Amino acid sequence: MKQKISFKLNQESVTVNVNGSESLLTVLREYLDKTGTKFGCGLGECGACTVLIDKKAVRSCMVAIEDVAGKNIISIEGLSSNGTLHPIQKAFVNHDSMQCGFCTPGMIMNAYGLLLRNPKPSRTEIINGMEENLCRCGSYNRIVDAIETAAKEMNQKTKV
Repeated sequence: MKQKISFKLNQESVTVNVNGSESLLTVLREYLDKTGTKFGCGLGECGACTVLIDKKAVRSCMVAIEDVAGKNIISIEGLSSNGTLHPIQKAFVNHDSMQCGFCTPGMIMNAYGLLLRNPKPSRTEIINGMEENLCRCGSYNRIVDAIETAAKEMNQKTKV
C-alpha cells in the first residue's frame, strides 16, 4: 500500500508516495534521483550509503523510509552551496583522498557527522570515528589527513 512521506532533504521539503517498507537509500536514488549516495553492501556494514539524519550519520540502506517522516536529511548533494564545495569536500580533493571514488560520498558524510559531534577530533578519534566506513582502495591515511584539514578550516570559519 502506498503512503505519502514528507521530510526535508538538503534543506528542501519533499513528499514522496512510496511503500513504507522501502529503504531511504532506495527512495533517494530511485525516487529522488540523488545518486551520490551509493549502494554498497546493503547490510549497513560498508558505509557507502551514509547520509545525515538530524545531523547524525546513518546508513541509509538500513533506514525504512517511513522512519524519516518529518526529519532533516542531508545527502552528499546537500553539502556544497552555490557551487562552492564544503570544506570536507575540498579537503578530500586537495588530499587526493579518493581513488575509485565509490566510498567517497559515504566517507565524506560520515566525516561531516563526526565533525559536527566533535569539531576538534584527535587523529585517533578520527580513525575510530571512521573505522566502520570501508575503502577498497586503501586511501585511509589520506582520508584521515583530509578530515584533519577540514576540521581546522571549519573551526577557523566558526571563529570569524
